[in-house]
Amino acid sequence: MAVDPWRDRARRAVGGRLRSNGDNRPHYVVCGHDPLAYRLVGELVAAAATVTVIVPTRPRPDGPDMRSIKGIRLLRADRLTEQTFRSAGLAGARGLALLNQDDVGNINAALCAQEVEPDLRVVMRMFNTRLGSRVKRLFADCEVLSDASMAAPAFVAAALGVVSPTHFRHGGRTLHVAQRDEVRPDHVICGLADLSDAGRPRVLPADQDNADLVLAEAAGSQLAPVRAARRIVRARQRARLWRDPVRALRSFATRKIGMATLGVLAVVVVFGMLLSRAEGVSVAEAVYLTVVMTLSGADPDLGKSAAVQVMQVVLSLAGLALIPLLTAAVVDGLVNARLAIADRQTRPERTGHVVVVGLGNVGTRVMWQLHDLGVEVVGVDKDPDARGVSVARELDVPLIVGDGSQEETLRAASVATCRALVIVSTDDVTNLQAALYAREIHSDVHVVLRLFDGDFASRIQRTFNIGISRSVSYLAAPAFAAALMDREVIATIPVGRHVLLVAEVIVAAGSALDGGSLAAADENPGVRVIAFAQFGEPRPIWLPASGFRLGARDRITVVARRSGLSWLLKQATEAVDEAVDEAEPAP
Repeated sequence: MAVDPWRDRARRAVGGRLRSNGDNRPHYVVCGHDPLAYRLVGELVAAAATVTVIVPTRPRPDGPDMRSIKGIRLLRADRLTEQTFRSAGLAGARGLALLNQDDVGNINAALCAQEVEPDLRVVMRMFNTRLGSRVKRLFADCEVLSDASMAAPAFVAAALGVVSPTHFRHGGRTLHVAQRDEVRPDHVICGLADLSDAGRPRVLPADQDNADLVLAEAAGSQLAPVRAARRIVRARQRARLWRDPVRALRSFATRKIGMATLGVLAVVVVFGMLLSRAEGVSVAEAVYLTVVMTLSGADPDLGKSAAVQVMQVVLSLAGLALIPLLTAAVVDGLVNARLAIADRQTRPERTGHVVVVGLGNVGTRVMWQLHDLGVEVVGVDKDPDARGVSVARELDVPLIVGDGSQEETLRAASVATCRALVIVSTDDVTNLQAALYAREIHSDVHVVLRLFDGDFASRIQRTFNIGISRSVSYLAAPAFAAALMDREVIATIPVGRHVLLVAEVIVAAGSALDGGSLAAADENPGVRVIAFAQFGEPRPIWLPASGFRLGARDRITVVARRSGLSWLLKQATEAVDEAVDEAEPAP
C-alpha cells in the first residue's frame, strides 16, 4: 500500500534538537558503525535529510570513517539508552535505523526509542528473520530487514554463473529478471543492463533492444528454467546416492588390507577354475567344491593326482588367509566410519563443490542457499564459534576451522578442484589474500569476492583478473534507506556492483509532475517507467504511452537507479513555487 509522502509533516514540524534553528528537512537517527551504516547515511544525506549517527566511543579501527561524510552529526555512546536517544534529538525525528549486528541489542534499543517517540518509524537490522517478523508487531511503525538475506542471492548467482534470482509480484503480474534469449519478446517489460562488457555492465541503456538482461513477466514458458533446475538437483541427488556407497566401499578398509584380500580372492578364483577342469565337473559343482575346500580344507584324497593335491593345498591355505583378512577389513571399516563421523574434514577427492570462506551472517546465508539448491558446499572459518559453524554441522556440510587466507587451509578445502570460491569475510584485505592464494593453487578458479570499496574492487578486477566482486552494504543500503524514508520500493535488482530499484511513486498535488505528461517522469536517463495507474484504479497500465496526463495521487511504477529515483521523488513530491507578480504602486 502506498504512503502519502506528506503524512508526517504536521507531526514532525516541531521537536528535535536539530530543528530549533527552523530547519524543516527530515531528521533521521542512525545507530551503527559498519559499511551498511556508512552507505545508509550517504543515501540519507543525498536525499537532503539531516542525520545524527550514534557510534561507539571506541569504534572498530577497520570500520569506515563516518567523519568523511559532510553535514552529519556524530554522537558517541556505548549504550543505546533513552538518554542517548534524547541527546540525539530522536523526539520529532522522522525515523530511526538500528544497524548493529546484535538482534537482541537492536530489539532492546527499539524499546528504549519507543519511550522517547512512540510513533517513530523504526528500521531494524536482524539476522533471524523469523524472530524479526514477530518483533515488528511490537511497534507502531517498524520494518525488519536482513542485509544478509538481501545480498546472499547475488553471491549465489555469481558463484553458479547464473542471473540473480529476483522475483516479485506487482499489479497482478509476477515479474522476474532473466536473460533476453530466455524469454519471449512479448513478455519483456524493460531492458535492465547491457552485459557485453562483463567487468562493467551498463545499466538502463538508452537502446533497450541492446539490453541482455531484462525484466520480464513470468509465464508458462519461463517455468522451464525452474523445472530444469529442479531436474538438475534431482540428478545430483541420484548421483550422490550412487557416489556415496562407492566412496564408502573405497574408504571401508586400508589400501594394504584391500590389496591383500583381492590377491587371495584371485588365487581362489584361478585355482578353483583349474581344479574344476582337472576334476571334470560342471560350473556349479566347481563353485561348490572350491568354496568347501577353501573354507574347510575338506575332502583330502591321496588317490588324486599330484596336480589336484597341490590345488587342494593351495585352496586350503588361501582359506586360512581369507578369513582373518575379511575380519580385519570389517574392523578397519568400522574404525574408519567412526573417525569420519568425529572429523568432518574434506576428502581430497572432492570435486565440483563450492568453497565458502567466512561463515558470518552473509556466508551462512550463502552456504544455506547453495545447500538448498543441491550444490555441494565446503565451509571455512577461523572462528569455531562463528554463526555458520553450527549451521554447517546441522546441514551436514563439511567444515574446516582454519584461516581462509592461508594456503594450507584452502588446499584442505580442495580449492584446486572446486567449482567456485566465495570469499565473504568482513575484512577486505583478508578476502583479497585468500583470493590470491587460491589463484596460486588453481589459476582458473572462479572467485566471487566481497569488497566494500567500489574503486578498490574495480582495480582488483583489472589487475588480478578477478571478474566478480560484490559489496553487501552496496546491495542492501538502498532497501534500508527506502524503508526508513517510507518509500514504496517493491524490489531491488543487483546487477554486478550496481543496484536497480523497482518503486512506485505517487504524484503529489502541486508537484512538478502534477498536470504534466508521463514523458516528464521518463526524462532522467536513470529512470524507466514501466506502469501507470490513475487515482482510484486498482490495476496499473503496463508500458503506458508517454502522452498520458498525470494528476494528483496517480501512481507511477519505475525501474530506476538510486540517483534517478531521488530525482523522480523530488519531481513528484515537492511543490512548485508560483511567483505572483504584484503591481507596484505609482510613485
